[in-house]
Amino acid sequence: QVQLVESGGGLVQPGGSLRLSCAASGSITSSRSMGWHRQAPGKQRELVAGISNSGSTNYLDGVKGRFTISRDNAKNTLYLQMNNLKPEDTAVYYCELFTGLRTYWGQGTQVTVSA
Repeated sequence: QVQLVESGGGLVQPGGSLRLSCAASGSITSSRSMGWHRQAPGKQRELVAGISNSGSTNYLDGVKGRFTISRDNAKNTLYLQMNNLKPEDTAVYYCELFTGLRTYWGQGTQVTVSA
């Protein structure tokens, strides 16, 4: 059983930055992949960024060049660096870990981009 706890969300002005963290209760080295998803009010949850166990990454088109996903296996932590934030980035951001057999989710952290 893996527990994921996100942190780092908050209110930021357009153009600002935030770094989200996702701390796992167990080792993440055996995970097949990890990712950050988001869900805005009235919209479906979408994958924002993913990272495989080998380190390869993929991003939603709208965040390419602004967001960076990374993982620190020694700290069992996943990160999402978000720069040049826009109002349309406002959403609840969720951390996800896929073991190859099962998917685990965090409880989410709110990111609000507003002047």
